[in-house]
Formats: sequence, structure tokens, C-alpha cells
Amino acid sequence: MNWELARRIAFTIGALLFFRLGTQIPIAGLDVSRLSSLPNFNVRLSLFSLSLIPYLTAAIFVRLLSVVWRGLSSLERSGEGGRRKVARATLGLTLALAASQAYGIASALISIPELVRNPDGWFVVTATASMVGGVFVLVWLSEQITRYGIGNGLALILSVGMLVSLPRDVAGIVGLVQSGAISGNLVFAHAVLWVVTVAVIVLVEGARRNVRVEFGALNVGARQLPARAGVLPIKLNSAGFLIPVTVAPWIFFLPLAFAGLILGGDHPLVAAAYRHLQLGQPAHMILVSIAVFVLAFVYTACVVDPEHTAKSLAQRDGTIPGIAPGEATADYLDRVVSLTTVIGAVYLTALQMIPGVFELYGIGLPYSMIVDGGAALVVVGTTLDIKTQVRDVSLTNPGGVRR
Repeated sequence: MNWELARRIAFTIGALLFFRLGTQIPIAGLDVSRLSSLPNFNVRLSLFSLSLIPYLTAAIFVRLLSVVWRGLSSLERSGEGGRRKVARATLGLTLALAASQAYGIASALISIPELVRNPDGWFVVTATASMVGGVFVLVWLSEQITRYGIGNGLALILSVGMLVSLPRDVAGIVGLVQSGAISGNLVFAHAVLWVVTVAVIVLVEGARRNVRVEFGALNVGARQLPARAGVLPIKLNSAGFLIPVTVAPWIFFLPLAFAGLILGGDHPLVAAAYRHLQLGQPAHMILVSIAVFVLAFVYTACVVDPEHTAKSLAQRDGTIPGIAPGEATADYLDRVVSLTTVIGAVYLTALQMIPGVFELYGIGLPYSMIVDGGAALVVVGTTLDIKTQVRDVSLTNPGGVRR
């Protein structure tokens, strides 16, 4: 292990310990002894209570806006200045979302008897400021991990937040098996399922459809570099997980929310729609699965732009053997990406169906609700990214030259 790798690992561990420390510091003004006696509060109300959810929501919204608004998409590709403007807009939206969520939580806390020592407006202000500040501290911390540590800071913080509940969940399941409350065979089936799921995630996330590319001779000053061959790797899952799975329920619940405002939440049609769209209901599984499948194609079309790639290849004197440059190359890449995305879309759809299937057939286990296909994908993807970065840093000399 070289010094640079050791320094990055130490920095990452220290940053994650700081994150865990923040989750143990309660909001000022609360009677912490009362939290354990409240059945609806099974998590610690800490400075980092909101985690990175407001920032992720804002980032997803800005990303979706760039899909439908070419001006924003062009701004992102215009260079460092454009990316800074998009980042500032994302942080501004994060501030608005975090402030509204934190204010709602703080206002609800003062209505609980004996939980807040001085339930007045000042507590609402300080609690709101504390939680909003916690969100921005985590955003800053994730950027520092990405820059100076190992792995993607955002994904690492999310993964640690998911993994910390596993020991408690496993201990609870073991206790239930020993007491005979649940079947050992069911636990074994879940263990096998998650082993297979992790293996599939590793396989799919590492898979690439390599398109062969040939580059012509290149003149660099007085030298001429010979023609060379390369590959254009296309991921099976270019859409990721967060955007398709997060946005899919919005397609149904946002119109329902408007219908509830117009017709009233107790209207028979609105109530029936909400009932059939709950997790574990067949209608929920079918509609959300279709939405995730379609959104995987929509977002992949934004991330992997065949026309932009074809233009970049033409500028670098690159061609795909047997395919004419320009529009023919763009059409060929579009077909390859579409066929490849079919596999990725089926894969994402299957992952998001896991908790719904458990709920529908009553075969779930009492572990944390965040343990699902998406959580597994985030954790495994983060681990694979760390593995890649560790290998790259290990093979790089202090001067930045590969060994």
C-alpha cells in the first residue's frame, strides 16, 4: 500500500466517523429520554436527521429538467462555468426543500407533550436551522470524500446510513427464529435471495457492450501517430437506479394529489386509487414497473446521446468498422444502446419489485424498510467503485504516472 492510498483511506474513514458522530447528536432543546418511549420515533432526531434526501431530490429534479429543457442540458456541457451554475441552482433548491422539511418536523415536535423543553417559536427556528445546516454539512462532506478520499462521497454516506441498521436487524431476526415467531426456512430463502441479487448486481454493473472503433493517423507537431483501434464501452445499466425508481411513483401520486385537492381526500375515487396504489398491491407493482422500465430508456437517452457521440468520433477521426460516419453512426449507436438498455431496464424493474413482492405474498422479514433492491445496488455499486479507485491509486506513482 502506497502513502497516497493510505492517506485517502484514512481521510475517508475519518469523514465517515464524523458523519456517524453527527447522527448521534440530538437536536438542541429535546428531552432525549422521551424519544425511546414514543412508538412513532424509532430513529434519533439528530443534526443529520434529513440526511442527503433534500439534496438528492433537488439533484434528481434538476437532472429531469435537463432532459426536457435543452438549454439546461447545453449549460451543463458548456464547461466548468456552466456546471457551477447548475450546481448553485441545485443547492438553492436543496435549501428550499430542506427548510420546508425541517420546519415541518420542528413544528410537529412542539405538538408532542413533554418532548421539547421549551416548545415555542424559538425552538422551531433553531431546530430548523440545525437540520438544514446538517444537510449542507453532509453535502460538503460528501464532496470532500470524493475529492480527497476513496469512492464517491455521496454514495458512501448513503451506503453507511443503510448498513448501520443491518447488525440490529440481523440480531432481531435471530431472536425471532429462536423464539419460533418466524421460520428458519424463510430466513434461509431470504439469505439465498440476497446472495443471488448481489451476484447479479456485480455481473450487470460490470458488464459492457464494447463497440469497436478505429481512429485514423494523427499528426502531433512533427510526429505522426499511427492509426489505432479502441472500444466504445456502453453500460448495460446506464440509467442508474435513483432517477427511474424515484420518479416512477411521482407519475401516479402527483396527479392523485391534485385530484385530492380538487375532489377532496375522502372522495371514493381518490380513496380507491390510493388504496390500490399502496406498496404490495398488484396495481402498484404493475404500474410502477412499467414506469421504471420506460424511464430507464428515457434517462439512458439523455445520458448516452448517440448524436453527440457520433460527432465526437468524427472530430477525432474515429469510425466504427462497416458504418459510415455521421448520421449512420448515430443510428447504429442508437440501435445498440436501445438493445442494451432492454437488459438494463428489465434488471432495474426486477430490483424495484423486491419489496413489493415481499409485501404482496406476506413473505417479508422484519428488517429495515431501506433494505431492498435499490439499497443493495447502491451499496454494491459503491463497493465496486471503491475497488476500482483503490486499484487505480495503487498503480499510480506519486507523479501521476501509471506503473
